[in-house]
Amino acid sequence: MTTEPSPVPSPTPRASTGPDKPGAESSAPEVLTGSGAIIRTLELLGVTDVFGIPGGAVIPLYDELMTQDVIRHILVRHEQGAGHAAEGYAAATGRVGVAIATSGPGATNLVTAIADAYMDSVPILCITGQVFSTSMGTDAFQEADIVGITMPITKHSFLVRRAEEIPAAIAAAYHIASTGRPGPVLVDITKDAQQNKAPFIWPPKLDLPGYRPITKAHGKQVQAAAQLLVEARKPVLYVGGGVIRAHASAELLKLAELTGAPVVTTLMARGAFPDSHAQHVGMPGMHGTVPAVLALQESDLIVSLGARFDDRVTGKVSEFAPKAKIVHVDVDPAEISKIRAADVPIVGDAKDVIADLTVAYAAAAAETTPDISVWWSYLNGLREEYPLGFSEPSDGLLAPQYVIKRIGELTGPEGTYAAGVGQHQMWAAQYIKYERPNSWLNSGGAGTMGYSVPAAMGAKVAEPDRVVWAIDGDGCFQMTNQELATCTINNIPIKVAIINNSSLGMVRQWQSLFYDGRHSFTDLNTGHGTAMVPDFVKLAEAYGALAIRVTSADQVDDAIKLALATNDRPVVIDFIVSRDAMVWPMVPQGVSNSYVQYAKDHAPTWEEE
Repeated sequence: MTTEPSPVPSPTPRASTGPDKPGAESSAPEVLTGSGAIIRTLELLGVTDVFGIPGGAVIPLYDELMTQDVIRHILVRHEQGAGHAAEGYAAATGRVGVAIATSGPGATNLVTAIADAYMDSVPILCITGQVFSTSMGTDAFQEADIVGITMPITKHSFLVRRAEEIPAAIAAAYHIASTGRPGPVLVDITKDAQQNKAPFIWPPKLDLPGYRPITKAHGKQVQAAAQLLVEARKPVLYVGGGVIRAHASAELLKLAELTGAPVVTTLMARGAFPDSHAQHVGMPGMHGTVPAVLALQESDLIVSLGARFDDRVTGKVSEFAPKAKIVHVDVDPAEISKIRAADVPIVGDAKDVIADLTVAYAAAAAETTPDISVWWSYLNGLREEYPLGFSEPSDGLLAPQYVIKRIGELTGPEGTYAAGVGQHQMWAAQYIKYERPNSWLNSGGAGTMGYSVPAAMGAKVAEPDRVVWAIDGDGCFQMTNQELATCTINNIPIKVAIINNSSLGMVRQWQSLFYDGRHSFTDLNTGHGTAMVPDFVKLAEAYGALAIRVTSADQVDDAIKLALATNDRPVVIDFIVSRDAMVWPMVPQGVSNSYVQYAKDHAPTWEEE
């Protein structure tokens, strides 16, 4: 079964500027500039916040932005910040995030965020300016073929050369971004299209040949999956970020409790299933918990829900879960059997499929009562034998795991946590307890340094009443910390925890383990010794933030509590942590997940393949 494109919302009543010519019929369409049409379309689509920075090719659009008060524009300090802020906005709410940039370097500065959103299925709409249509192809000033550049990393890219095409293009882009497998869509609009006038026709007719995302699964496939679940003795529900994007956490909880199966939540799915639930055995993958990794590895049935069997979860693919049958549920048919062949492939929206699977399982289980008690006995033994933990550093500096754990405990599950990329990202995924979807934001597929601060900013704009933390590394923080100025000026009081080990920590860890400790070019000089370049406290204060430095464990709680109590400006805490702390467990790249048992307490010696 397929779905037609959703109807475009009808316009809300508003004061009209009247027809273009005196004496025209009152029913005649309103005539707007192309820029006016952009604003009006966004407004009718329900957009209330956008992130961007002006430039020559989008001056007409920015001129129109000044004349209205429905859409809040957040002036960022770099286009990458606009893109990540749109991502954070979308990831925290499920709504489409919007970023605006000018042509040429303005548009290309969005590319990293677009690629990030594409890998992690985040619905964002990027609107870029383009040179005059008559100048295209001449290497005009700040001309770049952004449609061509982004084609491999967007669900679709539009080039608009005429004002009358704008409403339909933006409405279609919004629809594509938010339906099926969510993702980024770019609309590139020439400057003359923004300046020229045309009748504003609403709702526009969406012409999207070939775009028919499947949401409802085939009934026989669902029944086959239910039968495998009933027959399995070592099942596991392998939950990916698609469950969060589909708003399917309630359905997942019902299915899990009905089946009694263990649940693992990937890095992108943290919070999709409550950490406190007895059936949750942890996060799988390279730095997953031992019970979660081995639950997959030794299962006889994997029910994959909105996950894609990426290399960080499977380890050596040829040796991944060798005895398991696979039920693969994904809204994107391209993901089915891409990495691991599915015994029962199911294309459909996770929310609908999980609900159908629950009904089918209940019917199948009425005749056969599954017994997975031996499986649970084994997994509970692993929980007891391999609890998640860490050792105190021998250098007297802070344990980063302890710092992050206390941030989570003092803030609580209603907080939102956005992480950069590296060791601090893994520790935040491991040591903060996630009880609700959309509380954990991170760059999973692309692994983008610099994601955290602007993503936290976007999340705070989307949900101003929530506490929002950016948990960042000293390397990541230096890539996008200029957005603290945006936060201060626009009253966006995020909290930033810099896990400062004065290093590019994850690279240093790999160098320690696999390159005989040759720490080539990973020392950042930000927190150890006498030199601090930069001094993050002085830098944060220069941006108008409350800045705190923490060097001992007895200071940790007071600093976090002060940050939680401060809501009139951003807060930055510079936690000076041990550079020798490592992320454990660890399954080296290209090695079988079976090795995770031995990687818990000992540095692995296997070479990556």
